[in-house]
Amino acid sequence: MAGVLVIEDDDRIRLSLVLALEDEGYAVRGAASAEEGLEAQRAEPADTVLVDLMLPGMDGFECVREMRRHDDVPIVVVSARDDTHDIVAALEAGADDYLVKPVAVKELSARLRALRRRARALPTVMPRLVFGDLEILPDAGEVRLHGDPVAVTHTEFRLLCELAEHPGLVLSRQQLLQRVWEYEIGDERLVDVHVGRLRQKIEHDPRVPQRLVTVRGMGYKLQR
Repeated sequence: MAGVLVIEDDDRIRLSLVLALEDEGYAVRGAASAEEGLEAQRAEPADTVLVDLMLPGMDGFECVREMRRHDDVPIVVVSARDDTHDIVAALEAGADDYLVKPVAVKELSARLRALRRRARALPTVMPRLVFGDLEILPDAGEVRLHGDPVAVTHTEFRLLCELAEHPGLVLSRQQLLQRVWEYEIGDERLVDVHVGRLRQKIEHDPRVPQRLVTVRGMGYKLQR
């Protein structure tokens, strides 16, 4: 069974999520704090991690950042905070997705399945793709800049490969949500934040991107 770690300090919410996801067929563990959750993930890694933002001690943002330093596990923030700033900050910290409480279990389960499919997907059979001093090696799951490896998450790698498969072609945010996240309907901020994170890693000046560019009113494209 797929393993899910739920990091949530509210006992009632944590228990309800654990029981609901167990009914969906997941093997679920709970943790009442970021520190407990990080230790649990180190001891016995889960396939997917759910993190609340309002945690005692270390908050959810720092929990995501700390987990992302050592682990590429798919992370979903599940929080009552629905402010755009909080959502963007959580995604920039390294979360793959963000859901606002109260969460419909069927929707959460569908998101978890999509995240796990992406994490387990075999590399696409594609040749080495070169964009100046940027190299993408789909079969090896690697990105290099100036010959040096670039650390990217599964989601960032899939996003970069999707754009690289169509050099110079504008892909809308909705198209990218469908192709990369496998969501028919989703928050387009997911795309914007992940594009911003990629720019920090592959652009010489992320404030003036030359490769991963925005086409106003249309979407994004990767150009040589």
